[in-house]
Amino acid sequence: MEPRMMTYGKGNVFAYRTFMAPLIGLKSIPESSIKGRDNTVFGVEITVEIGGAQFLPSFTEGDNSMVVATDSMKNFIQRRLGSYEGTTVEGFIYYVSSEFLKTYHHVQSIKMTGVAIPFEGAYSGEEPLVFKRSRNEHAKAFIEMVQSDTGVVVTSQSSGIDDVQLVKVKDNSFVGFIRDEYTTLPEDGNRPLFIYLNIGWTYENHSDATGDVPTLYVAAEQVNDIASTVFQEIASPSIQSLIFQIGCRVLERFPQLTQVTFESQNRTWDTVVEAIPESEGKVYTEPRLPYGFQRFAVTRADLKKVLIQSSVNNGARS
Repeated sequence: MEPRMMTYGKGNVFAYRTFMAPLIGLKSIPESSIKGRDNTVFGVEITVEIGGAQFLPSFTEGDNSMVVATDSMKNFIQRRLGSYEGTTVEGFIYYVSSEFLKTYHHVQSIKMTGVAIPFEGAYSGEEPLVFKRSRNEHAKAFIEMVQSDTGVVVTSQSSGIDDVQLVKVKDNSFVGFIRDEYTTLPEDGNRPLFIYLNIGWTYENHSDATGDVPTLYVAAEQVNDIASTVFQEIASPSIQSLIFQIGCRVLERFPQLTQVTFESQNRTWDTVVEAIPESEGKVYTEPRLPYGFQRFAVTRADLKKVLIQSSVNNGARS
């Protein structure tokens, strides 16, 4: 019999901190110029969910004697941002989750998601004090911890970047798919391709995700840059092939990761004007619904096969 679903929590917990310690010393990779984050403005939106057998009477009998009010959760999270000494969203949710379990011993489990609220400098001088809220892609992190006989244990952790939107204006194809009485989509050997991407990654060692050792931390900005670079470099025969190549590149650059996951959507524009005189361009509009999507995980075993095949091909050419 599966354990009863019995949790509660708080969403939309917003916290902002100014002049937090900067993240410096990231591993340098050829696809990205990102070396760190200044953290002058650090914003995060938290969702927290707790569980434990002690909460059953609150559901079945209306007995709140063991209930931690969700308002208290909100206050706990916001105030702990002031005592956090690290530099990353991952590190903060690791810190505040473990502190919560140490404070409330009857809570058996905690799940916490942190979504970064990015701010960009709006002043180009040496010491910017004005920042603008970014509405672009954003980093996120998740952690799950439980109480154990030996203390607090991390059972699950992941990082990611959501709402990446990339368009490549040519050198993308989609041909060779099944054609039958239901097929109306024409084959296209050179199409624009507009994709939405949510990219996630997991570390072999959970502690590497905190950023306490910057050279082992994978910044969302670097993963974003890798995705853009691979999209630029390859002539993609499909979105499936594209995300596979991006995942392999991320794993190649960061050996501390075990896998890279993708949720992708095809948002390629519909064509309005096929040909413009003396121009390579066309005119497009927003695509009609519904949209296609893909979910896929690229593993370290996948990368190993790719590297072996690349070595074989290079040997044959030499």
